[in-house]
Amino acid sequence: MWRYNLVKDMEDRSKQLYVDQRIVILKDAYPKAERHFLVLPKRNIPSLESIEMCDLELLKHMHRQGKFIANLYGQGRTFRMGYHVEPSMDRLHLHVISDDMNSPSLKKERHWNKFTTPLFVDSHKVIEDLENGGVVQLPSNREIEMFLNAPLKCHKYDIFTRTTDSYLIIFCW
Repeated sequence: MWRYNLVKDMEDRSKQLYVDQRIVILKDAYPKAERHFLVLPKRNIPSLESIEMCDLELLKHMHRQGKFIANLYGQGRTFRMGYHVEPSMDRLHLHVISDDMNSPSLKKERHWNKFTTPLFVDSHKVIEDLENGGVVQLPSNREIEMFLNAPLKCHKYDIFTRTTDSYLIIFCW
């Protein structure tokens, strides 16, 4: 089943950009920006809802290595790092994504909203939530649906955007 492709890809040496004792870093197979990487723990953590205080050091390590890979391959781009509230793939993964949001794989409005609303939880927030209360604060199911179906809004400026019919092109400048 396609939900498990990330776990398979973690074992494929040709897809690995970086590997250590705790994590694997891959290029996203369907990038939603010009540069889009995934940092995956080797330990099976299904999602944000599954993380616990004992995962804090691993999440910090994932964040540090995400910054490293962004610097290594980013060519001066600005990056955002975060997790999806409702990931489509099995295994927790940190998105390290350039903020251009320019990609032919960005085809659906839901793709845009998964990266530009509170459905994309900043890595710093996840770490802070764990440090401060031991639990990551996530949107409710009702809020998730609201964000998924929200009008498209620029992630850089406080303006609503337009799309074309052929594929998703966001006008955000």
